[in-house]
Amino acid sequence: MINPDHYVYKVIWSVEDQEYVGLCAEYPSLSYLHEDRLQALEGITELVRSVVEDMKANGESLPEPISERQYSGKFQVRLTPELHRRLVIEAAEENVSLNRYISYKLAS
Repeated sequence: MINPDHYVYKVIWSVEDQEYVGLCAEYPSLSYLHEDRLQALEGITELVRSVVEDMKANGESLPEPISERQYSGKFQVRLTPELHRRLVIEAAEENVSLNRYISYKLAS
């Protein structure tokens, strides 16, 4: 059973709208505007709950919360041979493996 409270929510300020925007990572097409930051969070949470109920009623599958997904810690990236060579050189200069160097670069 998917719990909508386990989805990833965030609130950002919109210069264009001059309001806070509540967002949900699992439902990127949804947003909720409000002048109060906490109300924007509550608004997007309630909107997602409503959408989840509608999807359940229609027999649609719900996205699994990102926070509950299992990750292997591996992903594959394609890059140009030139960039690959440059990264290998930079890793060697730092005296670390390419994998460790890329992990460090991604984390910073």
